[in-house]
Amino acid sequence: MNPHFNRRRFRLPTSAPLGAFVAALVAAFVAAGEISAQAAELQRGRTVPGSLASGDTTRYTIDADEGTFLLGAVNQLSVDVNIRVLGPDGAQLALFGGLGKGAERFAGRTAAAGTHTVEVFAAPRDGEDRGGAGGQFEIALLRHEPVATDPARLTDQIMSRFDGPASPGAAVRAWRDGRTLFSQSYGMANLAYGIPFEEDTRTNIGSTSKQFTAFAIMLQAERGLLSLDDDIRKHIPELPKFDQTIRVRHLITHTSGLREFLNLLRMTGRRTDHGDWIDRRELIEIVQRQPALQNLPGAEYNYNNTAFGLAAVIVERTSGRDFHVFMQENVFGPLGMTGTMVRPSTRHIIPHMSEGYTPGPDGYRQIGDLGGAVGAGSIYTTIADLQTWVENYANPRVGTRESIDEMMTSFVLSDGEETGYGYGLSVDEQGGLKRVSHGGADVAHRSMLVYFPEINAGLTAQSNHAQFNSGVAYELAAAFFKDDLKEEEAPTADAGEFDPATYDAEDFDEFVGRYAVDVAPDFILTFTREGDTFHTQATGQQRLEIVPTSDSTFRLLAVEASVTFLRGEDGEVEGLTMHQNGDNHATRLEGEEAEAWAPDADELADFAGRFFSEEVETFYDIVLEDGELALHHRRLDRATLTPGEEDHFSGGSFSFLFERDRNGQVIGFYLSNGRTRDVRFARVP
Repeated sequence: MNPHFNRRRFRLPTSAPLGAFVAALVAAFVAAGEISAQAAELQRGRTVPGSLASGDTTRYTIDADEGTFLLGAVNQLSVDVNIRVLGPDGAQLALFGGLGKGAERFAGRTAAAGTHTVEVFAAPRDGEDRGGAGGQFEIALLRHEPVATDPARLTDQIMSRFDGPASPGAAVRAWRDGRTLFSQSYGMANLAYGIPFEEDTRTNIGSTSKQFTAFAIMLQAERGLLSLDDDIRKHIPELPKFDQTIRVRHLITHTSGLREFLNLLRMTGRRTDHGDWIDRRELIEIVQRQPALQNLPGAEYNYNNTAFGLAAVIVERTSGRDFHVFMQENVFGPLGMTGTMVRPSTRHIIPHMSEGYTPGPDGYRQIGDLGGAVGAGSIYTTIADLQTWVENYANPRVGTRESIDEMMTSFVLSDGEETGYGYGLSVDEQGGLKRVSHGGADVAHRSMLVYFPEINAGLTAQSNHAQFNSGVAYELAAAFFKDDLKEEEAPTADAGEFDPATYDAEDFDEFVGRYAVDVAPDFILTFTREGDTFHTQATGQQRLEIVPTSDSTFRLLAVEASVTFLRGEDGEVEGLTMHQNGDNHATRLEGEEAEAWAPDADELADFAGRFFSEEVETFYDIVLEDGELALHHRRLDRATLTPGEEDHFSGGSFSFLFERDRNGQVIGFYLSNGRTRDVRFARVP
């Protein structure tokens, strides 16, 4: 994939309300405390008792060859732990945590031979920057074996972290030319009742549902009941008349310019992570209150759940049937997808479903589904039915070849740029083949569906574990279809192994500076050097160490992410790409922009006050506390506001651009949150 991204072509990952990169940097990394005595060697099948005092770290070693698969577990008897795995060079390979009670599993594959280290330390409690309370635990190495070359065995290794009677589960299925190559489930669908995750378990596939909504739109177009060029107000006349016309095709290509409702409702204090109710009818009300579009329709890609919710309404208006009924009668039934259904609301019963779970301090928590997600999500299905669905792409029994091909064609923006997204489907390449895919995430469910039309092969991976990385489907697809996929080039400067010890630290000086993330320009990445050590720091976050992997690529130690610095035609560094479950471009700041704004306490006091937004009917209090600004809202956690550019702040996953009158007095601010931008708050007198 080309690392040079145009700002308008940047796509937030489809599986989450916020970009995975931003979420990774927002998550604080806690340094381990004091190291306990001599490190003990872990041996497969042997359980080792351990204990931790607050702030301590216990270390264990594992001798492993390159290409070894390791699986271990820490049974948290009376202490909540985090687990960090280090390579032979001491670099962090992975960090595990979040589950406060029971067995916390850790897994990984070695990239080099030698002694690997597993560090166990007490997880911090809220408000702490060091380890939490100590206690007792047990640690065991469950598997120590070569990384499998057989794709079925490799799948079992990768899924083993989500297997067993105490873990939320997963399921994987691969097929080609109508023949199932692999189908297996792991772990549990319901922990409360001890129900295993099975191949016919119905699972919430989140945004993977979007292709079904787009398909329904195409069916109605085939029947002459709508046109993709229709003004959406033709079918939903109660929507406001904006200065520009939103057409039906803009809804299913994420180019409408509408607010994204999940991000918008977060601004109001609505907490989907706490199970807050969202009604489908709110989507229309949200659009009715939007004063102007965020972009010209068809001019910018901005992933948008609101748009697909409205697309489902259009299907209902043109068919006279509720969306879940329409899909059953016109898609699922005719295709024989007996395990698939749309969940009209979070209160509707889905037989034989998997519950979604997220790790919490007192064990796994059952946290339900997103409300108001019909059209954007809300489909429960099985891995077998998803194979049936994709086989209809290859040999249409419902819908036409022309419609399906159009869905799988990248949309072209008004300036001629391609978005890499068709109608409800991502369109790109893997290993030299065209790849059509879509990921999904509800509150805890995770999903990925991958299809290679040129070889008529596909794979799907589903889970009800919030920590499941659905992007593993791409790796598994490469294993199952390796004879047809070209090997991807390694992201290093040369073909040989790079030795970080050979990197001249002074060469990093050309990368030192500040870089604005294109999708959120107020979110700044600052790169610095201290002797032979290199760091990056994101706006409002702590500083993280990075290590070179080539002369222009670096790996973050605290999170699974890397950076590629980019040069212009003149050879000067002009930006970078951050790789973390997607590629995120940032532009280098020059001149005055390159200097950080550092307001003093008197200047910060200008921004303190109470602010109200008519659009979202919400008050925010911004208070000067201990020399820093803090955001207060009765349903949001307190957040420190960190200065960026002048009059710009960030905090609590929000970006603030303050507005002044002609006398320089602060009169309000514009609030942005990823896919929702520039919601105005006015100062309350």
